[in-house]
Amino acid sequence: MSEEKKSIATREAYGKALAALAAADPKIVVLDADLSKSTKTAEFQAVAPERFFNAGIAEQNMLGVAAGLAAAGKMPFASSFAVFATGRAFEQIRNSIAYPRLNVKIAATHAGVTVGEDGGSHQSVADLAVMRALPNMTVLCPADGPSAAWAVRQAAAYDGPVYIRLGRLATPQLYDNTDQLKWGKGSLLRPGKDIVFFCCGMTVAICLEAAELLKNEGVAAAVADIHTLKPLDGKFISELATRCGAALTVEEHSIIGGLGSAVAEVLAEYCDKIAFSRLGINDEFGQSGSPQALLKHYGLTAENIANNAKRILARK
Repeated sequence: MSEEKKSIATREAYGKALAALAAADPKIVVLDADLSKSTKTAEFQAVAPERFFNAGIAEQNMLGVAAGLAAAGKMPFASSFAVFATGRAFEQIRNSIAYPRLNVKIAATHAGVTVGEDGGSHQSVADLAVMRALPNMTVLCPADGPSAAWAVRQAAAYDGPVYIRLGRLATPQLYDNTDQLKWGKGSLLRPGKDIVFFCCGMTVAICLEAAELLKNEGVAAAVADIHTLKPLDGKFISELATRCGAALTVEEHSIIGGLGSAVAEVLAEYCDKIAFSRLGINDEFGQSGSPQALLKHYGLTAENIANNAKRILARK
């Protein structure tokens, strides 16, 4: 891989994009729950220390303060690990941010099982489901460094609550530029006529690998990056699924309530006779292990995705 396209974690891209926005918009303030080196908000602190607030290990208070700052005209970006941001502070997000539709951006890192050895207590596999269910909340899950930076800029340009799901593990660069990315729209990264993979976050790169494996067997698999889970691009999803006649969702998240559920809702309402299945965390918690070992354990590998695709095609 060239130096220009080296792998980078989406949390790293978040920190850099946030720091770049510091001078552009003086309304931006950043809050962190004593994890700024891990969430990469330390990048913003380095360039705008007077607008950075460490709330300590007090996520509920952090989100409450963020709501107050938004009510006073600021644009807070609040960060912690995804499991804590959406779990410990759910009531504050619901009542103090989403309900009054305040301009707070929740950028949650270390999502999914690729947190690794920290184990199930720190691996958020239900955060997309929780945030999708909240009225007024926009939900983004970028796939690589450039799309994560794009998500941060788009969130800053949008007036309202936004949840951005970010990862710990470095992922390959998929976008040379972000011109094809549109707010609330899906992005087709690879065309195909036989089956479509709907994916988000770090699984997008794995689905592209799976599509290449299937190409060697004469199967043309499309790969669609659903970086915006809410608002969901139902037209894009239904048209692609209808064109291919078969679809598989792939996510580093529970198949209940996340991308799989979102796509299933669209297909059930707008499409007929689509061979469809979901691949992700199958109603269980994560566990301790290396990121690659955990991806293999939960079936999030190119080989397993390709095998699932062939099973779906047999039903087509």
